Amino acid sequence: MKFWKLALINLLLITLAMFIAACSGTGSTEQDNPENAESTSDKEEGTSESSKDEPVTIVYARGVDTTPATDAVIKAFEEKYPSIKVEQREMPADTGQSHDQYVTALSSQSTEIDVFNADVIWPAEFAQANYVLELDRFIEKDGINMEDYFPGTVAAANFNGKQWAMPQFTDAGVFYYRTDIVEEPPKTWDELIKMARELKGEAGTEHGYLMQAAQYEGLITNAIEFIASYGGEVVDENNNVVVDSPETIKALEKMKEIVTSDFVPENILNFMETETENAWIEGNAVFARNWPYMMSSSNDEERSEIVDNVEMARLPAGDEGTAAALGGWMTMINRYTEHPEESWEFLKFISGPEGQKISAVEGSRAPTLKALYDDPEVQDVSSLFANPEFREVLESAVPRPVSPIYPEVSDIMQIEISKVLTGDQTSGEAAKNMQSKIEAAMAE
Repeated sequence: MKFWKLALINLLLITLAMFIAACSGTGSTEQDNPENAESTSDKEEGTSESSKDEPVTIVYARGVDTTPATDAVIKAFEEKYPSIKVEQREMPADTGQSHDQYVTALSSQSTEIDVFNADVIWPAEFAQANYVLELDRFIEKDGINMEDYFPGTVAAANFNGKQWAMPQFTDAGVFYYRTDIVEEPPKTWDELIKMARELKGEAGTEHGYLMQAAQYEGLITNAIEFIASYGGEVVDENNNVVVDSPETIKALEKMKEIVTSDFVPENILNFMETETENAWIEGNAVFARNWPYMMSSSNDEERSEIVDNVEMARLPAGDEGTAAALGGWMTMINRYTEHPEESWEFLKFISGPEGQKISAVEGSRAPTLKALYDDPEVQDVSSLFANPEFREVLESAVPRPVSPIYPEVSDIMQIEISKVLTGDQTSGEAAKNMQSKIEAAMAE
């Protein structure tokens, strides 16, 4: 009996010893054999590094570019960031068609496009639809000072207190005058009315002033300039409709006074940018409102009758100063991109000093960064870029209503303002109608 007890105890001891040895052997793989552990770690790290060495390709969609600017920007970016490759996708030249294609792709949560150019009137719409990434965390992380940009270009991409796009290049309404007729341009709308009426007919001119008054988007840019110069707004920063105001009414009255005057063309209600440009370069007006591109055509010796007799200035002021309607393009990131960090690096580059300088030098695109207008190479590109007046124009540029339903807002405004200009309703009636109709459209 004692023998069997002793044998059982020995068996248990042997089993326990074998168990301990087995556990010790297993632990020695990781703890007692550091070389083996290091080898395993190195293998895992090597696998990770190998994947990091493979370049990430992002797709950049943009409109037709007939200049070498886009290619030059991408080349410079890829040289600086060799781990990121950029594939271009050309969108239709027609802005409306591009908009619709973006909406189709983004609404289906497509990942085909990572970064894309956007008209200044799109950010709020795309933000509301959840198509794009908010950029505040990237901006804060990289310490980007948004005050380095012209304020209007930043405001156009800010919706519900967040930044949804970075300004890439800009445009704004400017005032042209004939230097062979006047030495100094009018400073206010009232001065313009007085001078345009008095100087009409000088140096073979037929008209005192040209603008865009047809019922289309150009009418809204002109109206925004009048409204803002008198201190009015259409939609405030909190997305509230505030167009029915004494300031708006006064602005529309002044606009009507000019449009119905005897110093503008009789068919001014049919004038768009092309009609304005043609009449201007033929030498038919003393003053004109248009976009910066008209300076080039004004000095085109093959087309223009007024070469070397044109200068530009800020638009006339109302009670609250001068204002220019903002144009230009932004850049945004697809919310569904599979490469948000790489997309941001590219977006940051093309909207930053290096990328914008390349776009200015290679593509004659007006930078949105104030400091670039002090750069000699940028100033050499165009007389506009070297003109302090042009920088002041961009400083005073105001965006069109920042709203997710901007197309509907624009349509409402075009109809109501056109009725004022044709005498079919008063400015007060137009302001009240715009207020109620835009509010109703937003509610829907």
